[in-house]
Amino acid sequence: MRLRRWAIILPLLCAFLVSCSPNSNDRPGRKHTITIAGSTSVMPFTEKLAEHFVVDHKNFIIDVQGGGSTAGIQAVINNTVDLGMSSRELKEGEKTLNTITICHDGIVVVVHPENPVTEMGLDQVRQIFSGRISNWSQLGWKDRKIDAVSREEGSGTRSAFEDLVMKGKEINDATMVQDSNGSVKEVVATDPYAIGYISMGLVDKKVKPVAIDGVSPSIKTIKSGRYKIVRPFLYITNGELEPKARQFVDYILSKEGQTILKNEGLVGFYD
Repeated sequence: MRLRRWAIILPLLCAFLVSCSPNSNDRPGRKHTITIAGSTSVMPFTEKLAEHFVVDHKNFIIDVQGGGSTAGIQAVINNTVDLGMSSRELKEGEKTLNTITICHDGIVVVVHPENPVTEMGLDQVRQIFSGRISNWSQLGWKDRKIDAVSREEGSGTRSAFEDLVMKGKEINDATMVQDSNGSVKEVVATDPYAIGYISMGLVDKKVKPVAIDGVSPSIKTIKSGRYKIVRPFLYITNGELEPKARQFVDYILSKEGQTILKNEGLVGFYD
C-alpha cells in the first residue's frame, strides 16, 4: 500500500516542480542563438551590429554566415536560419517571404587610385561590362585593355547591378568574377587597369569611386535621389520572427543601430 501511494505521489510532485521552475528559455546563463545567413554585402555590417548588440545582451550568440543573397533566401525557405540577408529585392517565387529593410546602400563603380578617370556616364558603365567598351583609350586614358571585375551569379550585388545598370544587357563572359565585394575591391586596389562595383560601405582609400552622370556616390546624394544606383539591404523572414530574433532586429532599426550603419557609410532612417 505504501509503495502504491508513492507511485501516485512522485509523478504529481515532479509535475509540480516543473510547473514552478523558470521557463528553460529564460533561465539565467542560457544562451540564445540567432542564426543569420546570406548576402556577403550585408554580412560585414550585420557582424558589426552583432558585436555592439551582444555587449549589452550577453546571453545572445549571433551566428552570421555568408553564402550570397540567393542562398540566404533559400535557407529562410528551408527554415534553417532565423534571418536571411539579401542585397536584392525578392524575385517571383520568393515573394511569399517577408522583408525588413534595415538601410539602403549605393553600388559604387570603383577604379584604382592611379586611374585618372573620375566620371562616367551610366551608359558607358553598361558598355564596359557588356564588353562594347574594352580599352581605356575609349574613355580618354591610355591604350590599355580594361580589366572589368564583376560579382558571381546569385550575388545580390550583381543582381541589383544588372537591374539598375545593365538594363537587360548581359555582362560579358570574359569579365573576371569574384565571390565577394571585398574580393572585387582587392582586385581593383592592386590592378591599375581594373574597374569593378562594390557596396558604398566598403569604399576606402584603396579604391577610387567614380561619379556617374556627374553625381558622386554619398549618403547625401542618395537621400536626395540624385545618385541612382541604390538598393536596399534586407532581412528576410518566413512568417513571424521569434521574440529573440525580433529583439535583435528592433535594435538594428533603433537610432543606435541606424547610427552604426550610418557610420559604416550606409544610408539609414535617421539624419
